[in-house]
Amino acid sequence: MHTAEHLLSAVMRKLYDSPRNLEFHLGEKKTKCDYQVPRALGAEDIQQIERLVNREVQRGHAVSSFMLTREQAGQYDLWKVPPDTREIRIVKIGDFDEQPCGGQHVANTSEIGTFRIISYELRDNGRVRIRFRLE
Repeated sequence: MHTAEHLLSAVMRKLYDSPRNLEFHLGEKKTKCDYQVPRALGAEDIQQIERLVNREVQRGHAVSSFMLTREQAGQYDLWKVPPDTREIRIVKIGDFDEQPCGGQHVANTSEIGTFRIISYELRDNGRVRIRFRLE
C-alpha cells in the first residue's frame, strides 16, 4: 500500500501539480489520500490516474533508499520530516519518483498487484479524496 501511495502521489504531481498528499491513511484493505487539485476531477481523470499508476506498477521499478543530511536533502519536500531530523531517508522508485520517507516498501513495484481506485470525492476546498485498494 505504501509504495502504491508513492506512485499515486507521483502521478498526481505530474498530472495536476499536486505537491504532495495533504492527508492520507494507509490501511491493509484500502487507503485514502487527499490532494489539492486545480480543477474538479471527473471519471475520465480518475480512469487516467488509475491507468498511469498501474503502468508504473507493471514497469517493475526497483525500490531502494539512501540517506542524506538535511542540508543535502534541500531539493525534496520535507514537510513530513520532523525539523530536528538530521539524516533523511529518501525512497527511490526506479526513475519515476524519489521522496523522503521512513516507511516500509516492497523491493519492486511488480509486487504491488493491481491498483484500483474504489471511490473519489471532490471536497469544497479544491481537494480530491481518492480511496484505493490493491488486488
